[in-house]
Amino acid sequence: MQENGTPPTCLAGGAVAALKEPRLSNKILLTQHMAKLWNARRLSLISSKSIKPPNRPGRPKKPELLPPDRVPKRTLSSQKGRIAMLHAIAHIELNAIDLALDIIARFADTKMPRSFFDDWVMVANEEAKHFTLLQNRLAEFGATYGDLPAHDGLWEAAQQTSIDLTARLAIVPLVLEARGLDVTPSLILKLEQVGDMPSANIFRIIYEDEKGHVAVGAKWFRFLCYREGVEPAATFQRLVRTNFRGQIRPPFNERARSACGITPGFYRSLSPLGN
Repeated sequence: MQENGTPPTCLAGGAVAALKEPRLSNKILLTQHMAKLWNARRLSLISSKSIKPPNRPGRPKKPELLPPDRVPKRTLSSQKGRIAMLHAIAHIELNAIDLALDIIARFADTKMPRSFFDDWVMVANEEAKHFTLLQNRLAEFGATYGDLPAHDGLWEAAQQTSIDLTARLAIVPLVLEARGLDVTPSLILKLEQVGDMPSANIFRIIYEDEKGHVAVGAKWFRFLCYREGVEPAATFQRLVRTNFRGQIRPPFNERARSACGITPGFYRSLSPLGN
């Protein structure tokens, strides 16, 4: 269903409706319904060239958005610290839903195989699952998404790469999501050490799904590079230097990254390890 309760007429329209929706429960439902219709082959890809994604996704009034260096950091040893961590990751997953929806809608009129959109519908649906798991876990602590401030750095990636699909794939799945592969195993271990097994189990689910998301990004990034006749690793490095602020920082989960299609030759020269 779209915002007015009518079914979407095409995948791009469904993605735009979910992107624009500020109520989080409705955003999740719209994303899930879009995925169900698309996977049942009940939607066309795009019905009108005039379907365009918004410059910014719909959002509730909270959380307050601050610069990244002003968002408080807490340790996982306290319940308040675990709530802050869950809230921060929920914010990342909400942005991940919208980034997947945006890539569907923004690049629907590009000449990509249908399986490209199959993959990103899967990603959007799984990111919606992740946000729901985290939101439910926050509720078990007596908290909710919006209680704490968050930062807006993630959506800058969408704005910076709004006209270049190859750059979008380089920055979102191959930099931002790949970072999750590096840090999530240690996060799971720390949660286990403080006895928070329910949260650790949620991050096991997220970690396994995110490996698939990074692999999707790597597959289609390589597809575009080969189609354009350019070398993938060198192209990745050029696009990251152009579109991403800062370095790609270690430690790297090289085994997981390589299994997903991002070998060290892609990213090591962009990190302090390569200097």
